[in-house]
Amino acid sequence: MEQTSFKRAMKQRHLMLLSFGGVIGTGLFLSSGYTLQQAGPLGTVLSYIVGSILVYLVMLCLGQLAIKHPVTGGFHTYASKYIHPSIGYIVAWFYWLTWTVALGSEFTAVGILMQRWFPEIPEYIFAASAIILVLIFNIISTRFYAEVEFYFSLVKVVTIIVFIILGICVILGLIHYNGYEGIHTVTNRYTNPTFPNGIGAVFLTMLAVNYAFSGTELIGIAAGETENPKQVIPKAIRATLWRLIIFFIGTMVIISILIPSYQGKSLESPFVVIFQKMGIPYAGDIMNLVIITALLSAANSGLYAASRMVWSLANEGVFPKWFGQLNKYRMPINATLFSMVGGLLALLSSIYAADSLYVVLVSIAGLAVVIVWMSICVAYFNAKRYDPSLKIHQSIPIIGFILCLVSCIGMVFDSNQAPALYFGVPFAVIALIYYFIKYHKKRGN
Repeated sequence: MEQTSFKRAMKQRHLMLLSFGGVIGTGLFLSSGYTLQQAGPLGTVLSYIVGSILVYLVMLCLGQLAIKHPVTGGFHTYASKYIHPSIGYIVAWFYWLTWTVALGSEFTAVGILMQRWFPEIPEYIFAASAIILVLIFNIISTRFYAEVEFYFSLVKVVTIIVFIILGICVILGLIHYNGYEGIHTVTNRYTNPTFPNGIGAVFLTMLAVNYAFSGTELIGIAAGETENPKQVIPKAIRATLWRLIIFFIGTMVIISILIPSYQGKSLESPFVVIFQKMGIPYAGDIMNLVIITALLSAANSGLYAASRMVWSLANEGVFPKWFGQLNKYRMPINATLFSMVGGLLALLSSIYAADSLYVVLVSIAGLAVVIVWMSICVAYFNAKRYDPSLKIHQSIPIIGFILCLVSCIGMVFDSNQAPALYFGVPFAVIALIYYFIKYHKKRGN
């Protein structure tokens, strides 16, 4: 099945909001509390600055590869072509794992947040409703999915802009905020202590920060469904990156000033806490609704990404052809259903291990996306050797790879993130063994 079997229906605005949809979810709205708790205010801001630099370098490489090879599910294609087919196979499954695990955490979070209004109704009822809704969005048509995601993401973008503006007003003393005492509060947050858990905590939280930025690379996934990809993709990447960096760093500066680090619990949204302390009527409820919208948006993008990765594997003959079939609307419904099953398994596991699983899920997904980013860096480095016309210097992927490696090493020293190794490394080994047993010999024929 050729890549052209997908309809090229996405425009630049769709790509930008698709990326926003994947990025702005639990990572920013919920796990930012975990980062604040671990690294402290200054450490949190530094973590996000380093994360911004890393994602910028990776996206520079991805942009060049996507322009050269505008295909659906491009990451493993790049890895297969410029590294080795086995690496491409592992990358595909790691990225699928990233988003299916994310699906579980997004649906779980929807259930948790809905209990703010309906505490008597079990979480799984709301989670199931979210699952059905997201599934419908992903099986109708590419254009319908893109439009839904556009407006979902627009709500999040507007909310973050309003949040940053109101936060600045608080810092300037224009809006009363319970517990804020001007410049004294700012200096106190950043120096008392400067790094509550040591400077090393900045690196220990990098995996959680990387997870927060995961989704920016969705532009590469959608290259095969984009109109005029060679013109649209670089514009979309540039516009998306700068906005995301401003949104994330601006948000974390506000949060780190207005909330003490000890309040940053993993399942408590700092956004809701801040709006409540501003004394704005119903602000907490409104923000809770916005966050739920954000979670649905992230899940929507996640299912899209996971299904395209499965379809791409089937299209290349390293997964059953049944998953590469498209329906009459040219949507990969079999791959979509398969990916949703993976998300359901993640959701079910969260029900039976709710106390600690959220951070574990974040760490697993964070490791997976870092592995993908590392493959993009290596693929571009090798591509540049064969094609000097590529515009980005080879030093860019080298720096990006090193930063990814540092974040992976850091998780060894964090008990909350170390479980990612227990799941991630065996997953990669099993995938590699399976590839060589089942497909390597066939490809060599």
